[in-house]
Amino acid sequence: MRVPASTYRLQIRRSFTLFDAAAKVPYLKSLGVDWLYLSPILTAEQGSDHGYDVTDPSTVDPERGGPEGLLALSKAAREHGMGVLVDIVPNHVGVASPAQNPWWWSLLREGRGSRYAEAFDVDWDFGGGRIRIPALGSDDDVDRLEVKDGELRYYDHRFPLAEGSYSDGDSPQDVHDRQHYELVSWRRADSELNYRRFFAVNTLAGIRVEVPKVFEEAHAEVGRWFREGLVDGLRVDHPDGLADPAGYLRWLKDLSGGAYILVEKILEPGEVLPGDFACEGTTGYDALAEVDRVLVDPAGEAALNALDASLRDSGEPADYAAMIRGTKRMIADGILRSEVLRLARLVPSSYGLAEDQAADAITEIIAAFPVYRSYLPVGADVLKEACEQAAAHRPDLEVAVGTLLPLLLDPSTPIAVRFQQTSGMVMAKGVEDTAFYRYTRLGTLTEVGAEPTEFSVAPEEFHHRMRRRHEELPQSMTTLSTHDTKRSEDARARISVIAELPGDWTATLNRLQELAPVPDGPYANLLWQAVIGAWPASRERLQGYAQKAAREAGNSTTWTDPDEEFEATVRAAVDAAFDDARVTAVIEDFVAMTDSFAASNSLAAKLVQLTMPGVPDVYQGTEFWDRSLTDPDNRRPVDFPLREEELARIDGGLLPAAGTEASKLLVTSRALRLRRDKPGLFGSYNPVTASGAAAGHLLAFDRGGALTLATRLPAGLEAAGGWRDTAVELSGSMRDELTGSSFGPGTVSVADVLGTYPVALLVPADGDNS
Repeated sequence: MRVPASTYRLQIRRSFTLFDAAAKVPYLKSLGVDWLYLSPILTAEQGSDHGYDVTDPSTVDPERGGPEGLLALSKAAREHGMGVLVDIVPNHVGVASPAQNPWWWSLLREGRGSRYAEAFDVDWDFGGGRIRIPALGSDDDVDRLEVKDGELRYYDHRFPLAEGSYSDGDSPQDVHDRQHYELVSWRRADSELNYRRFFAVNTLAGIRVEVPKVFEEAHAEVGRWFREGLVDGLRVDHPDGLADPAGYLRWLKDLSGGAYILVEKILEPGEVLPGDFACEGTTGYDALAEVDRVLVDPAGEAALNALDASLRDSGEPADYAAMIRGTKRMIADGILRSEVLRLARLVPSSYGLAEDQAADAITEIIAAFPVYRSYLPVGADVLKEACEQAAAHRPDLEVAVGTLLPLLLDPSTPIAVRFQQTSGMVMAKGVEDTAFYRYTRLGTLTEVGAEPTEFSVAPEEFHHRMRRRHEELPQSMTTLSTHDTKRSEDARARISVIAELPGDWTATLNRLQELAPVPDGPYANLLWQAVIGAWPASRERLQGYAQKAAREAGNSTTWTDPDEEFEATVRAAVDAAFDDARVTAVIEDFVAMTDSFAASNSLAAKLVQLTMPGVPDVYQGTEFWDRSLTDPDNRRPVDFPLREEELARIDGGLLPAAGTEASKLLVTSRALRLRRDKPGLFGSYNPVTASGAAAGHLLAFDRGGALTLATRLPAGLEAAGGWRDTAVELSGSMRDELTGSSFGPGTVSVADVLGTYPVALLVPADGDNS
């Protein structure tokens, strides 16, 4: 199996096709990248910028360059000695435009008789033999249907007609009643839908890749990539939605000839990948959290808790455990109620539970579930514990929970299989997409894959986790930014400085609330941290984030029932950042005060991530500063020519100034090149300890020849007078890959090593270094 030394994630779309990616291969090779890592490339909903709404798995998307584009990219990669990793989406397909999806069109037209009926996860009996499609503005809109060109139409929505279901003179309503589908109000989706979705997205329908023939047809094109040597590895999106993730991964390993495979799996603290997963690791959210937290000052926690308490009606800091129990319960009772009710319908009548009682108990168990899902028999203990907590929290459900437990523990029962698919949906929507917008004491902590109650990690604990990562997951991906992160790496690097300066932040937030008040204190804290993290940013970007964050939080406004008065106040606050000189000054003063510390954090995080155990990924464009916020902000186009020009200047001998984004490009390129060209320097992991007054501000480790030294808590370091007598011991003569300076052997001053940049990457000055 070929394993990448590093990857570089590219978002392939109509505006940046596979041909465009092929043209960037020489630059990425020069940057030091080993493999290209592509977003989904199978045919997706026309105009889709992300590609996770695949409509035809049998072809490479023509909008993204088609098979010719993949061939061109693969050829370019091969010519430069690089590999190709592709993101695939086995859990669901896009059904927003039924005519674009041949499988879905057939299902709607032929119902249970369709050759694709087995591919979709439909509860036909619950729908009276029909699949419910939540496409109408209201149920009364059935009167707005029309038959045109042999199809049923609702405004621009097109649906097929079953054979023999229409004759001249029939009303559109009568025709609709004869179809294998029922068009219903979108508001009925929450509790009455009868097909499995991706989370609560009605336009993404789950498919059953656990069925061999469905797997084979859905992966025929993927198999061709490996047979023809076009692709070297795969990233599997959302395996937690599958009925049998372990079985799926075994099939995928066989299909790919044993290729390198990663899973998009969020591991909660202490959780490990199941041993029967045929993959090399995760996509790196767990690593992101570890890097972030070792750069957060634990001394700021009490003050930020106090600030959080002052912003809440309770006068107490947020209770995260209670919060996520509540948000998960809200999601399971709300937008995912259809899934819970389907589970309840699977409880045999002989068990003596009414459907509403079973649904209540199932919801309570899911709300208590501490991880995304179990993989029975793996996770049986977690399930038992969740049931105990559910019964303790709701004594009135103790009997119902106890009745359900044996069913949920038996992987041969349909309810146990579906429960495992459902719990992850509720976790994702209730935690990532709701609680993360409500738990706002420090934005760095609420990132995908993170545990927000873990405020910081000491260097000793970080080293312990890295040794374990080196031993157990050496081929797993590491990352700092993705298309799914709530805030990109450099936005978080700046926000993390708040933990070092909580008093200054409290004063800043209070002043902003005086000048541009937002009547939701915790949300205001989230919003202004995001503004600070992203600054300078366009009005459009910040307004987009402000609305999304407010609606996701769901405390003062929601997606389905927006509070116009509240949202107008938020818009006015964001506008004030641009239109009110006093607000602009407050923002820019805080940014100026923290800018050098933020830059230090950015370089530290980047170098640590690129050199720590695992396979480092660089998200597109993040070799420069990237202060993006949540999607779609983090999927904006990248100015590659500017990066190419700057890299050429650096390679020409122009050393960039500290604190500039060119310094990040320097760090990125030198670390990537070293990992690719000198893998022998990265064969182990050992902490490097420092002595002296500021030893706690140095994070350092030896990877087996390559030494990483990085500054942590830079504001505190400056306040204490700098490095002073802090030193490290070098066993031999070492050269810094960033500056070319040589140090050692013996005791070396950290102030000298980090005299130019807040980080250093040392390698033996002599020797093979291979």
